[in-house]
Amino acid sequence: MKPEPFRINVDQVVLDDLQRRLRRTRWARTLAPHDDAWDFGTSAAYLRELVQYWLTDFDWRAAETSLNQFAHFKADVGGDRIHFIHEQPQGPTRCPLLLLHGWPDSFYRYYKAIPKLVAPANSGGNAADAFDVIVPSLPGFGFTGALQRTSQEQPNRQTARLLWRLMVEVLGYQRFAVAGGDGGSELAQILAIDHPESVIGIHLTDLGWHVANVDPSTVSKAEQKYLQAGKKHFMADGAYAMVQSTKPHSLAPELTDSPAGLAAWIVDRFHSWSDSAGQIERSFSKDELLTNIMIYWVTQTIGSSIHTYYADSMSPSLTPEDHVDVPVGLALFPRDMGGVPPRAFAERTLNVQRWTEMPRGSHFAALEEPDLYVQDVRAFFRELTKTH
Repeated sequence: MKPEPFRINVDQVVLDDLQRRLRRTRWARTLAPHDDAWDFGTSAAYLRELVQYWLTDFDWRAAETSLNQFAHFKADVGGDRIHFIHEQPQGPTRCPLLLLHGWPDSFYRYYKAIPKLVAPANSGGNAADAFDVIVPSLPGFGFTGALQRTSQEQPNRQTARLLWRLMVEVLGYQRFAVAGGDGGSELAQILAIDHPESVIGIHLTDLGWHVANVDPSTVSKAEQKYLQAGKKHFMADGAYAMVQSTKPHSLAPELTDSPAGLAAWIVDRFHSWSDSAGQIERSFSKDELLTNIMIYWVTQTIGSSIHTYYADSMSPSLTPEDHVDVPVGLALFPRDMGGVPPRAFAERTLNVQRWTEMPRGSHFAALEEPDLYVQDVRAFFRELTKTH
């Protein structure tokens, strides 16, 4: 069960095949009034620009070198091989912090935050705020890939159990902190509910989608307004989730076969879930977008990653009746899906001890606004670790 060092080193055959596919992209005829319109999905003009950059300018080997600056490992956990980054500061033992990504991002969501959390003094912070940082590729994603699911256990609960075993049995942390967003928010809550003896507290950037199923007869006017806004947003921008929740096996083959198709599907979400006023590169560079896309491409995990939507829709891992009793910190970014909820709504399911409404930013907070994100994580766990 001892972790083994891992280094990202994609076979050149995979990269050569990608180049051939990019050169032979067969472009769809757009029916949008303007090629640069995002109203119908990913802008055809931007996608052509991104694919051309991918073909001629993007350097995966440079991206690999950047990713490999971190200490990567793989460990056998219950018969499955889990990939994770494990960065530790010099000096005394620090609070372990498990960072959990969602979809369609990856462990790469935290690449800007990791150095700031491990060595805060290097970016103007206090050395006492350093963490031991653990960032896994969640099961189904990236260099972990699909699990061998041999039981009837709900998939997200199986993932949470494997993460707990990674932290406690493999890495030896009996108590640890957890932070996450998107699917990582749901997993953080499951860990806190199932293992309150291990979880010091959880830091979230969203409430999780399960709260939308609350009984409407029990909500206040403010809560009802928030729920209605979320429903309106989902009807306008939630087609991706409906497809992934109902027909993942129809979607996966084309996204696995076509790099342009994969880019269109993922970039559409990064555009929609950014605080960029419609100009995606105000929030994420082409190199950042493509590095994240490449993690899906080279591991062929887009199919297993979207299957998590189907699995959770068939057997939800959390309901509005579930409650997290360990301390919770919420950092809420104004341009995230559905906007900022009323605090009373969050407190239905969470023991909220810190509430921060950010001045800017959106869904991929740690990637888009790493300084704001890191400062809030530090502040929340600084107080908790004084008493644990």
